[in-house]
Amino acid sequence: MTAWEGMAADMDTYIKRIDLTRDYEAHREEYLKAIEKVCRETAFSGGKYADAFDRDFAEYVGVPYACGVNNGTSALHLAMLALGVGPGDEVIVPANTYIATAWGVSYTGATPVFADCTPDTWEIDPSGLEAKITPRTKGILGVHLYGQPFDYAKVREIADRHGIFVAEDCAQAHGAKFQGRMAGSMGEMGCFSFYPGKNLYAFGEGGSITCKEETYHRHMTRLKNQGCDVRYYHDEVGFNYRLEGLQGAVLSVSLKYLPQWTKRRQEIGWRYLREITNPLITMQAHPDDTEPVFHLFVVQVEERDGFVKYMADAGVECNLHYPVPCHLQKAYARLGYKKGDCPNAEHLAEHCVTLPLFPEMQEWEIARVVELCNCFGGA
Repeated sequence: MTAWEGMAADMDTYIKRIDLTRDYEAHREEYLKAIEKVCRETAFSGGKYADAFDRDFAEYVGVPYACGVNNGTSALHLAMLALGVGPGDEVIVPANTYIATAWGVSYTGATPVFADCTPDTWEIDPSGLEAKITPRTKGILGVHLYGQPFDYAKVREIADRHGIFVAEDCAQAHGAKFQGRMAGSMGEMGCFSFYPGKNLYAFGEGGSITCKEETYHRHMTRLKNQGCDVRYYHDEVGFNYRLEGLQGAVLSVSLKYLPQWTKRRQEIGWRYLREITNPLITMQAHPDDTEPVFHLFVVQVEERDGFVKYMADAGVECNLHYPVPCHLQKAYARLGYKKGDCPNAEHLAEHCVTLPLFPEMQEWEIARVVELCNCFGGA
């Protein structure tokens, strides 16, 4: 009998890709107490609990301002508006990311211009960016994909040379660092999601935009609040994008545990990198000047479908993030991209598999995933 079989003998041996119930059970009393306070005060839409979280999250990221909103997609939208993006403009975004990155640009009436990723880190490739820049380019929206920071220094150098902005999509990178700097503290804007399953998550939806400039913060605060600085006086067309008080209260509880969760994610991620040695499985590269937070542990497998079935048959859930790159999505067919335009992103999309990784994983579960990966294909 193997070590993991002995540990798992008296428990459910199905390993989920992520299991949020474990965190809830561990901190149930704190969560319910926070929710009860909001309910007693009926501080549901915005209000002091949402504002308190904004202050705490800004301090965590290391910036003066955080603007809480109703979800990460709204965060991207407001960031682009505050940066002056609009009809006729272009913003460069990665082809390999969740589609919301591109939505943030499209919602303003601007056009996302898709760029390929590197073949090793799978992050936006700085070497291909200058060829994408035109007189209509307003900025570059990089994504710290899977919790691995993109090469901000090189992207920033290119942006500065052309007088355009750099914004960060940090939806998967709460606590990640590039050259010692926190994700969300480097570019003009940092856009976060608190969707369930993120490293820091709400009990529903939530998001935030972090920034260093008060003018940006004031503008986004007005936009999310129906275009108002003063109630019932609407200075511009706005949106109902406020962060709910209940979500602010829940997030304030979770934020206390984020460093602990991050440390555990890193322990599991680095263990996978050390111990999964099957040559049929390709890992993401993590440069020495970065500190990834392993929101997702994505690998490439040539026989992807066979691998996913193999893991499922053995009681391990795996997912696909993301099986169709943005430039080949039907929603953007009008832009005229074709297969071969972003070959690295396309290869990743065709071979990506996400392994289980979450802070509450037990040691036998980690060992089981490692063992199965190493045994795949008779390796």
